[in-house]
Amino acid sequence: MTVNEGRWTARLDGDFVVFIIGAKVRNPLRALKALPLLGQMNAMLKDLGQDESKGLLAHQRHGGPFGVIVTYWRSFDALEAFARDPQDRHAKVWRAWFRIAQHHNPSAGIWHETFRVRAGEYEAIYQNMPDIGLLKAGRPARVGDRSETARERIGLTVPGQLRPPAEPEQAPLTG
Repeated sequence: MTVNEGRWTARLDGDFVVFIIGAKVRNPLRALKALPLLGQMNAMLKDLGQDESKGLLAHQRHGGPFGVIVTYWRSFDALEAFARDPQDRHAKVWRAWFRIAQHHNPSAGIWHETFRVRAGEYEAIYQNMPDIGLLKAGRPARVGDRSETARERIGLTVPGQLRPPAEPEQAPLTG
């Protein structure tokens, strides 16, 4: 894993969508019918990775097999087309999940959040990190002058009352 040394940000052209999805398994024995469906996420991500025309820019998994997956999409239309395509693996898994969920079995659950991000209305910093998150979805770019702030990178003006944080005092080295 290559680490990008120093401070980096991610640049993306145009609007994009962030889709976050997660699962929670509270009782694996009661959730036996749900587990194979939840396990299909890896196959869905592999399918998407093999077809750039579907619009997935990148994804990042957090917290193990039933944790959270953050995905970055070219557009909401691309995300929706993938989700609703009756020939795609996702639509089949989605239908099967709803059949299981109708039995009110709370032993496994899923959730998702969707965010449409307008061009230039985001900010991301990575310091001494490998390509993760938005850095994988966009183009890595070095962060400029140390005085550049998150507010400036996101394109907002700096109100007069805001002051930059003071430099931390360095403790004298003792030997």
